[in-house]
Amino acid sequence: MPLFRVTVKQPKLCNGVRLERGMSVDVVSNSMSNPVVTNGGQSVIDAFMRIYGVDIKKAGAVNMAYLDVQRIG
Repeated sequence: MPLFRVTVKQPKLCNGVRLERGMSVDVVSNSMSNPVVTNGGQSVIDAFMRIYGVDIKKAGAVNMAYLDVQRIG
């Protein structure tokens, strides 16, 4: 199972949710593809909620314009 690090590229404040550049989470995926586009990014959304307590879906940041994905394992 590959391990991905998902990092916020740029700050964003939307719908009362603040994302700062550099916030990152590690996500384990069942597939080899990008976790942001797989299954609507649910694993990434859950990871940001668990680690930072922010809902990146509510902020409209579940896309590659705001998130950088690197495979680390």
